[in-house]
Amino acid sequence: MFKILHTNGRARRGEFTTVHGTVQTPVFMNVGTAAAIKGAVSAEDLKALGCQIELSNTYHLHLRPGDELIKELGGLHKFMNWDRPILTDSGGFQVFSLAKLRKITEEGVSFNSHIDGRRVFMGPEESMRIQSNFGSTIAMAFDECVKIPSPYDYVKSSCDRTYRWLERCKAEMARLNSLDDTINKSQLLFGINQGAVFEDLRIEHMKKIAALDLPGYAIGGLAVGETHEEMYHILDEVVPYAPEDKPRYLMGVGTPSNIIEGVARGIDFFDCVMPTRNARHGFIFTRHGTMNMMNQKYERDPRPLDEDCGCPTCRQYSRAYIRHLLKAGEMLGMRLAVMHNLYFYNELAARIREAIEEDRFEEFRAENSEMLMRRL
Repeated sequence: MFKILHTNGRARRGEFTTVHGTVQTPVFMNVGTAAAIKGAVSAEDLKALGCQIELSNTYHLHLRPGDELIKELGGLHKFMNWDRPILTDSGGFQVFSLAKLRKITEEGVSFNSHIDGRRVFMGPEESMRIQSNFGSTIAMAFDECVKIPSPYDYVKSSCDRTYRWLERCKAEMARLNSLDDTINKSQLLFGINQGAVFEDLRIEHMKKIAALDLPGYAIGGLAVGETHEEMYHILDEVVPYAPEDKPRYLMGVGTPSNIIEGVARGIDFFDCVMPTRNARHGFIFTRHGTMNMMNQKYERDPRPLDEDCGCPTCRQYSRAYIRHLLKAGEMLGMRLAVMHNLYFYNELAARIREAIEEDRFEEFRAENSEMLMRRL
């Protein structure tokens, strides 16, 4: 399923083949939490913007509209009219970040819905059954994402429990994939490495989950409070213990610089709400740095957001017009900004792939890692 085509240092250029199409890696996955990209961006738009994988969330879709309804309507691909790969997050992060009055046990987690307060239970088996109802291409294992900082002893016991949950996820997915009415009998399970910023726990946990021989491995529980330096140190320590022949996914990360630095450390998959969330507030990514469209200096600026960008927004609209729309609260302003930022992130991944193929990734990294975060 995963083939490494070329390496340049620790950076990897690969292909990941699934029942819903082949993904070129490194890849940035576009986040559509509730089966839609915030900013009125359609499935047709996503294809035009270079999106290879759409990511949706188990917690949110289970609460609304419900996974059984989505299964009844043919699964998540049909529901949202997307025929390329979909990764569904297990809901673990949202349970621990959004839910109130939660109670964790060996069986799973009981929590109150952030929507209506009703009591909900989710454990490894429940998460797998929900994701099976979606029929997503890749299902993430149910895990606990601990906050940073947390006590060493708690993180250790959490890692042990997350491993036991992963074993249960693997068994339940195998059972579900064998059923006659399962939408996607080739659904893939990715395990998640945890351990906060304790390198020994990270390494021990990665060794244990690697032995389960899963289709892919994620590094979770980062970008949740630690510094970039701490995150990069953990990646330096733990990535060498991830299977070389399986894709590696850094969850919830991040800035353009984070992506470049992650690739430099052997990461293949990324996702983050940053390009869409920031765009809706007028924060734009360009090849030369970041810009805040709310600044008055763009009021009469006739240029596109990025003069080196070929996205639909930059081909047709000016900074002045987009600033006006955002200031006026017009939805079109958010849509145009979101489309640009998603195009930028997807194109950044394409440029990274090209640099690896041409053995100039370190040059690309030196030119872009810091510059892309510069404020214009």
